[in-house]
Amino acid sequence: MDKAQEKFILNLMRRLKYMTLATVRPDGFPQATKVAFANEGIALYFCCDSASQKAKNLRKNNKVSATIDRESRDWSKIKGLSLGGHAQLLKGKREREHAYEVLVRKFPEMTDYPPSDPAMAFVRVHPSVISILDYSQGFGHTELVGIDAC
Repeated sequence: MDKAQEKFILNLMRRLKYMTLATVRPDGFPQATKVAFANEGIALYFCCDSASQKAKNLRKNNKVSATIDRESRDWSKIKGLSLGGHAQLLKGKREREHAYEVLVRKFPEMTDYPPSDPAMAFVRVHPSVISILDYSQGFGHTELVGIDAC
């Protein structure tokens, strides 16, 4: 990943609040849901109900795909990210507290959902590959970026 790609990716992650996250259902079909997220570098964090279908899916298969983008009426202004990676349900107190802190910086209203609440699942997504979508460079313009570690 070059500096321009990194800047583009981190800028979108910082500015946008929601991603569409696809997990793998037990029957093998993808399940896409919208979640609020925050990032630390390219690592993405979100939380959800521990009993939710996405949390159940992640317990069986940690592969995920996601899109982060903003709606645009003008196709030539489409900018976004499409990514694939692995999600980790955070179990340790320190990991959950860290995820909570990252999320609260972006979403102060999250103080109602403490990291000690077992009904909440805190999740970190490690992207393995990110596709940058930037139609201002031309219709359908994408750049595939491999990620070593985050």
